[in-house]
Amino acid sequence: MRRIGILSDTHGYLDENIFTHFGQCDEIWHAGDFGTAVVAEKLKNFKPLRGVYGNIDGNDIRNSFPEKLHFTVEEVPVFMQHIGGYPGRYAPGVKNEILRIRPSLFVSGHSHILKIIYDDQLRCLHINPGAAGRQGWQKVRTIVRLTIDGNNMKDCEVIELGKK
Repeated sequence: MRRIGILSDTHGYLDENIFTHFGQCDEIWHAGDFGTAVVAEKLKNFKPLRGVYGNIDGNDIRNSFPEKLHFTVEEVPVFMQHIGGYPGRYAPGVKNEILRIRPSLFVSGHSHILKIIYDDQLRCLHINPGAAGRQGWQKVRTIVRLTIDGNNMKDCEVIELGKK
């Protein structure tokens, strides 16, 4: 069983409460737009970190994180890409990649809109944790926690960090 902390769109700002909320997590996933390498370093020094770069990230992040990431946790295949869209409105190429690699979980960021949607057609859970940073038009900063146990994803929690 693995507890996962998921965030995105920090844009250089890392709320200290994230460390409390992700304290019991086994690893952290960042779905892009870190904003600075300092954010990535703080997260890496706290827990094992997986991530992808986002459209605002510079070479410091792009040299450390890929655009697309495929991995498996327990028995759950995962696909992560910053600009991904969501079921019914995937970004160009994303639906084809999901069909090709058949992940059970697709994680994206970019929109700053919290969405957790199961795509019945593709048999894939989509999670966009919203934005954890202060940049953007979102009114409330959000992160997500999730438990993966074998091939089961459960105990999904949305955590509000407060107004931006």
